Amino acid sequence: MNDDVRNIVLGVVAAGISAAIGWVARTYLWKRGLRRKQAFFGLPDNSESLLVVNRGAAGPEFAVMRYDVFALLELAALIKDCNAHAQILPHDTARQGFGERTEFCVGGPASNRRMAAHLSSLLPGVRVNVDAEPGPDRGSFQVGSDRYRVENGKEEYALLARLTAERSQNTRPVFLFCGQTSITNQAATRYLARNQERLARKYGAGSFVLLLKVINSQAYGPDVVELVADVTRAAQSPLPAAPVPRNSHRAS
Repeated sequence: MNDDVRNIVLGVVAAGISAAIGWVARTYLWKRGLRRKQAFFGLPDNSESLLVVNRGAAGPEFAVMRYDVFALLELAALIKDCNAHAQILPHDTARQGFGERTEFCVGGPASNRRMAAHLSSLLPGVRVNVDAEPGPDRGSFQVGSDRYRVENGKEEYALLARLTAERSQNTRPVFLFCGQTSITNQAATRYLARNQERLARKYGAGSFVLLLKVINSQAYGPDVVELVADVTRAAQSPLPAAPVPRNSHRAS
């Protein structure tokens, strides 16, 4: 074997070793990222999860709003990425505890009984106005001492929460996507999908409640979302005794 052939063989061998090392490194990083995502969502390989579906506020009993369907599709993609499975349940048939399986609950308490139960038991500092009669506070959120009113198509709010049962042996989280309108439900799921890595780094496996503002949805749909505040402490504490919030928030 002359020097040229030897150099070619050594070059091929070196390239093969480099490619193998690169493949191993990429596989390791991908698996580490997958494990972090699975831990954040509580979805190990082949685990089961629940997608709790609300109903259309003005539709027949089993109707689902278009934007809520889009929200469910985005959540289904997240679940599939974790190598897990999802069972879809209507909100009024999900009569079971939480913590055994990861749960994704979509829709406000007016259209989702399951969401109403979660807010009552897990977030005592949150009230959602579900009055049927028109009025300035219809659909508004009260979080602690602050109230956030809805202006349809211009300024709307949503709560995104990851919660676990503190006194339970079951540790799978429940994710809440509670919007003032169906498009804000989808905005909350999209915000989670886009920011899951940052949220996992910040909160780990802990609970959080984020207040999001959806801006000009009539023009931008669910894409333009601002984080208003981390309201975890206020949402998990009892409401203050004063019946009238000190602040109201409305688009100018």
